[in-house]
Amino acid sequence: METPQVYLGQKRVAIYCRASTDKQDCERQRRDLTEFAARAGYEVVDIFEEYASGEKDNRLERAKVLALVQARKIDIIFVTELSRWGRSTADLISTAQELRSRNVSLIAQTGLQFDFDSPQGKLLYTMLAGFAEFERDLIRERVRSGLAAAQSRGVKLGRKAGQVPQRVSQLESQVKQLHQDGKSYRAIASELSLSKNTVMKICNERNNFEAVTPYPERGKIVE
Repeated sequence: METPQVYLGQKRVAIYCRASTDKQDCERQRRDLTEFAARAGYEVVDIFEEYASGEKDNRLERAKVLALVQARKIDIIFVTELSRWGRSTADLISTAQELRSRNVSLIAQTGLQFDFDSPQGKLLYTMLAGFAEFERDLIRERVRSGLAAAQSRGVKLGRKAGQVPQRVSQLESQVKQLHQDGKSYRAIASELSLSKNTVMKICNERNNFEAVTPYPERGKIVE
């Protein structure tokens, strides 16, 4: 277990622990990282524990850590290993860019780190950025080749007019219920990871249906 680089002056640290399901694993991370910070003489501002897959980018506890970064309330984020923070190169790079703009370092107990005060951190960032760009270029090339091959076989591309994506269809009832509960379009979109326009469309379709479907008069039988 390595000791983090010692800085002049006390640094403010946020500890981030993540496990998919195992609560004990998070408790171990919490204990190890708290000791890790104490040995370096850092001030622990807050500790965040998350039980979620690393493949998800919209993790609530990690978002709270990033909010501290944006508010400039911390200087360092401690994790046991970089995969606890982000599982993909693209995710690590996008968050590292935000951290770099606020002069905040991401340091792992394993020794790997986005510590922008050190040559190692700067080198790691540059290398991963290069790999991420290479990966994006490969994906774009595969997509172009696949589309060209499909078109050559006469396949019509794009969603059919009026077709609703399966995920949106599955969430329609939730959207309508949240809207009925008084939540705003923006709040619903954020909670369900939909676009605001999609939420508005679902809610407006409901309103239009109610407007053109009058209630039957009392005592009248509707055929």
